[in-house]
Amino acid sequence: MAETTASAPKKKGLFSNFGKDLLKAFNTGVSYFIPVVVIGGVFLAFSLASGKAGANGMEVTNPFMQNLNLIGMAGINMMIPVLAAYIAYSLAGKPGLAPGFVLGYLVNNPVPVGETNVSTGFLGAMIMAVFVGYWVKWMKTWKVNDTIRTIMPVLIIPIFSTLVLGLFYIYVLAFPLSLVMNWLTNVLGSLQGGSAIVLGLVIGVMTAFDMGGPVNKTASTFTMALMTAGVYAPNGMFRVAVAVPPIACGLASFIAKNKFDDADRQMGISAIFMGCIGITEGAIPFAVKDLGHTLPGICIGSAVGAALAAAQGIECYVPHGGFIVAMATNNIGLYCLDIVIGSLVAAAILVAMKPKLEAKK
Repeated sequence: MAETTASAPKKKGLFSNFGKDLLKAFNTGVSYFIPVVVIGGVFLAFSLASGKAGANGMEVTNPFMQNLNLIGMAGINMMIPVLAAYIAYSLAGKPGLAPGFVLGYLVNNPVPVGETNVSTGFLGAMIMAVFVGYWVKWMKTWKVNDTIRTIMPVLIIPIFSTLVLGLFYIYVLAFPLSLVMNWLTNVLGSLQGGSAIVLGLVIGVMTAFDMGGPVNKTASTFTMALMTAGVYAPNGMFRVAVAVPPIACGLASFIAKNKFDDADRQMGISAIFMGCIGITEGAIPFAVKDLGHTLPGICIGSAVGAALAAAQGIECYVPHGGFIVAMATNNIGLYCLDIVIGSLVAAAILVAMKPKLEAKK
């Protein structure tokens, strides 16, 4: 009897193979949301390239191009919910899809916390998707009668998961993030004037850190607030920095063919397009796939580009970035050169840090 008990297979725990499951889940999320990123990036690139830089950003007046812009923005708005949904799907199966989509949408849109609106972008989506995956996985172990079990995947699990984790995000996670955002705004405000280069370095790092998330949005809000007061230099720093991460990731994927696969190079084409039109989110697929080797390079590259813009007194007069708004700056040549230098620095660091494909297990 003792031998039988000893030889019985052990029941796997909820967090068995946590590391491998998480890596697989992130790769699954990336594989499903890459086509959505490509759709958004390509249509936005074509539409915005036909527009003119105005006080509200790139203004597209051609009706056909406006429709392409709508399609592109649909892709951009969908990519974070798709990422969250398929990370959750990889961890928990089909019952994780619906709460993953809904919570992915929630974290990517402003949630009011006091006087601050908080959105956490792709980092929030990854965190909440993991929560969804393991929460749903746990709910699937509940012992219920056959009648209840038939409605668990389509009714009870999606509703209960979304309710509990949605409220958890709003009441628990969003509040500390709002405090961080307010603190960062105060820090930026204290770095004006003689600390221009330091301000550029800080804005550059913040811009690349979460690629459109709350830290990036804090820098954006700060620079646009100064624009209303007629101060355009911080906006110049920010608009250089937003272009660097996706362009750098795209360049690195083509330079180091022994470190990036064909799927990475396909992502790279879209990323370069998106960088040229100032959409930092083009770097997200690379960050999700390999955050540790991607984040240092793009943060340093963006910081270098923004610091150069600060030292040169580059001003940007519109709330958009990338090469397509170069005409709306006080020095077209230096503005474009700063983007190129920052992108090359970031790409070089990415190539140096990234392990060879053969070395991966």
